[in-house]
Amino acid sequence: MKKLCVVILVAMTILSATFSFGAEDFNNATMTGTFMIKAGLPMSGALFYMYNLATGPAPSRDKYWRVPDHVGALKGDGSFSIELPEGTYCIGAVQRLRGTTRIGPPEDGDFFLLSLDDNGLPKKYQVKKGDRLDVGTILGARQIKTPFLIPGTTAIEGSIQDADGKPVEGAMAFAFPTPTIIGKPLFVSERSCKAGKFVLRVPEGGTYYIKIRDDFGGGPPRAGKMLDGNREEPMSQVSVKTGETAHIGILKVKKFPGRGPNTE
Repeated sequence: MKKLCVVILVAMTILSATFSFGAEDFNNATMTGTFMIKAGLPMSGALFYMYNLATGPAPSRDKYWRVPDHVGALKGDGSFSIELPEGTYCIGAVQRLRGTTRIGPPEDGDFFLLSLDDNGLPKKYQVKKGDRLDVGTILGARQIKTPFLIPGTTAIEGSIQDADGKPVEGAMAFAFPTPTIIGKPLFVSERSCKAGKFVLRVPEGGTYYIKIRDDFGGGPPRAGKMLDGNREEPMSQVSVKTGETAHIGILKVKKFPGRGPNTE
């Protein structure tokens, strides 16, 4: 693996009631570039996100948070280099206020930068096998304030509780386009608040299938990780109309007790 970045494929296959990160051959095209908060101030230690437009819609700055296809770490000067399958991508980066590299939506105080075109829309970068594309310097990260619903947002609201009926803070709701547990979720909420409430924003109305987790994870579940059932149990289903907010109610979760090698 190249030293320029740590690459994670967010395949998100749901196996044994957890998110699994797979691996595949990326030796097709190379994309490089630099993310800066402003001139002279790089997004050091941030994570950059790659969104393949073949697997979902373009990302948004404020209407919803799409699950990325690939994630990597920026160098100290804000630069990155990543090998990708050929395709069309949008790109962005998140620098955490608290210095962590936790994958997921930006939180209050984090810096978020999405590469935009001249019309203010997510810029599309196309790469083919053997290409070496330098996207240059992307500037203008903005600091996120407490998330709020802008007029016309399509959203799903709910609450997360543990087995004792107590609210769960710090969990995320993932939205899948189909009721199967095999595949990659398309959208994810910000983390639930102290009262256990979450808001999952989506780009348009439709029927979505919801799973709750406390991280993006990878591999079999480990002791203490949050689960909302197993792969034999159906996911929670909710329908929402474009521009409206649907309420899914209370979703129950439990801590995985651990077994075998994953009891650490």
